[in-house]
Amino acid sequence: MRLDLTNLCASHLTARPNAKAALSGVTLTVAAGEQVAVIGPSGAGKTTLLNALACALRPSSGTLALGGQTPWTLPASTLRTLRGSLFLAPQVPPLPPRQRVVTAVLAARLPHQGLWASVRSLFYPDDIALAERALAHFGLADKLFERVDRLSGGERQRVALARLVASQARLFLVDEPLSALDPTRGQQAMQALTALARERQATLVTSLHHVDIALQHFPRIVGLRGGRIAFDLPTEQVTAEVLRTLYAQHLHELTGAAPSSPSDLSDTAAPVVMHCR
Repeated sequence: MRLDLTNLCASHLTARPNAKAALSGVTLTVAAGEQVAVIGPSGAGKTTLLNALACALRPSSGTLALGGQTPWTLPASTLRTLRGSLFLAPQVPPLPPRQRVVTAVLAARLPHQGLWASVRSLFYPDDIALAERALAHFGLADKLFERVDRLSGGERQRVALARLVASQARLFLVDEPLSALDPTRGQQAMQALTALARERQATLVTSLHHVDIALQHFPRIVGLRGGRIAFDLPTEQVTAEVLRTLYAQHLHELTGAAPSSPSDLSDTAAPVVMHCR
């Protein structure tokens, strides 16, 4: 699915009426099937950008087109269909705590099911094999019938990514998918996510605090700062100097190795941050 943003302005979902816009004048084009990582310091507007792309947040000005359609000019039924062709995985997965993992994963198919099938699936999951395969992508096949509230934070985050596998989306929007994962699990999850997008020829846009992983797995990096695009570059052009400029006054947020010449950041880089499973 192709994405076209022109002079897009938008405020955070919880922003006060007179608050400064979280996104200001963002112009961006992503080709169908392309994989893009969005990086930048906290408060740069990364989550707001993903919510705008997911049609969960109406822009205050500018234009947004998904697959050639402008969401906020569509009839309600057509907008629902468009939303059904994308999948937003938020940083904190909205998983009901008493729900079984199998049910949580198969919930990704609800936009494509009728009312009766949707209600029935809550009590009698009808494609257990699909859920198991989706979980296997992230090393969780053995948790198929576990209750969500008995999982660790990292396991819940991987269940949310497994929902994406079970979906029929052509646009994957993933917000900080590694925040609760240790480095090994994070690498495995990102490999599975990018491989799935390639296999389905789906467009993938993900926000990442882990700059080193973004540089390792994505061919294109978009840097956001203060709600504006600071740069939009092929990965090989994202130098240590480019990153220092993007994270000025926020250098402690740079985790992992710098590109090509790690020593270039040795005088300013913060220690690597470890994350719980």
